Amino acid sequence: MNQTFTLKEKTKQIFVLLVPILITQLGMFSMVFFNTIMSGRYSSSDLAGVAIGTSIWSPIFTGISGIFLAVSPIAAQRFGEKKNDEVATVVKHGMYLSVLITVVVILLGTFLLNPILNFMELAPKVHDTAFDYLVGLSYGMLPLFLFNVLRSFIYALGKTRVIMVIMLLSLPINLILNYVLIFGKFGFPELGGAGAGYATAITDWIFLGMTIYIVKSKDSFSSFQIFSNLKEFSWEQCKEILKIGVPMGLSVFFETTVFAIVTILLSKFNVTTIAAYQSALNVVSFIYMIPISISTALTVLVGFEVGARRYKDAKQYSWLGIGTAVLIAIGTGLVVVAFRYQVAGLYSTEAAVINLTANFLIFALFFQISDAIQATAQAALRGYKDVNIAFIMTLVAYWLICLPTGYLLANFTSLGARGYWIGLTIGLLAAGIALSFRLIQIQKKKFNALVSGTIN
Repeated sequence: MNQTFTLKEKTKQIFVLLVPILITQLGMFSMVFFNTIMSGRYSSSDLAGVAIGTSIWSPIFTGISGIFLAVSPIAAQRFGEKKNDEVATVVKHGMYLSVLITVVVILLGTFLLNPILNFMELAPKVHDTAFDYLVGLSYGMLPLFLFNVLRSFIYALGKTRVIMVIMLLSLPINLILNYVLIFGKFGFPELGGAGAGYATAITDWIFLGMTIYIVKSKDSFSSFQIFSNLKEFSWEQCKEILKIGVPMGLSVFFETTVFAIVTILLSKFNVTTIAAYQSALNVVSFIYMIPISISTALTVLVGFEVGARRYKDAKQYSWLGIGTAVLIAIGTGLVVVAFRYQVAGLYSTEAAVINLTANFLIFALFFQISDAIQATAQAALRGYKDVNIAFIMTLVAYWLICLPTGYLLANFTSLGARGYWIGLTIGLLAAGIALSFRLIQIQKKKFNALVSGTIN
């Protein structure tokens, strides 16, 4: 990652970081896809069990991963300041936190998992599969969290291709492991849907092994000596990560749970409506990988420039990233709308489901634009390590605007389920506007402090 001087160079730098991150995100999506599809091939009850297990694990994982993402802006700022020793310290304490959080999650899971599944009143086979699937996943929790810390470190240096290569090498391994453990091939035990959990856990250890090898052996990373003096532990260093990471993690967690609650609220509608909503949401979630990938790159680039006190460059990256995300959201949204019936046809053969899904996808265009603004504005603020106000803004937008507006429109107007799409769009747009104003405020504050000589 190098200093840039023109908008052309900055645009190129964004895409140099963005493309590998996007491919990595698609790879992670593919792993969940393999788990679901191959479990469904085994039996419908195993498919349901894996789906339930995934719905329980995903909000927890995304929330905790948000904590580890704090390593990126902190390390990027230290890297911009040319404080390599402090970069290593941040990463080490991120690894310490990953171990501590793993222990806490496993202890909580030991006592709470069965009660949660019992509360859901699942069929015995579905209950057992969900439980065994999550137990299988738990064996990969530690390497997954450690991998996310090291991934944040690698991203902070702008070396995003490294993680892309690791992901592409691991995907075929994950596919093979799914096959042999779900169906019991080549002498392996036949575990059904639970096998997908164990396959994912083994793949997580492979992720970690390859990442550690690269960080220790390649000159770009080995000079930081991440794995030396691991006995040095400081709660103050952990607190810095948690101070930034907890609001980031909670923000991601609450955003994820809003969509889960909307899904629950939609259960009062007929099967056609529920199927159409899930189909449209799957399309939107897939496309959302583009702005979330831009966001990851943006946090690193803004953090790097802020660390070097190049606030003009940080400002240019911020708005260039937001503009790029919005333009891509408009482009992809228009393509989806133009081919909405063909896209809907990929998910169902029933005319009623196809028509309603196609209708939802029109609303999804505006949803994508709003989501692109809020995701990238929030990412830029993370680069400035400004997360607390941003968290409050998103919390208000998700829980006091998205849900109430969607509920009122869906239940007290003729819009029906479409009201939830409009509510989500209005809430995300409100978040995007508020976060953008906050970003302008922070940028002015940094510039004025630099001019007055009071910047620290």
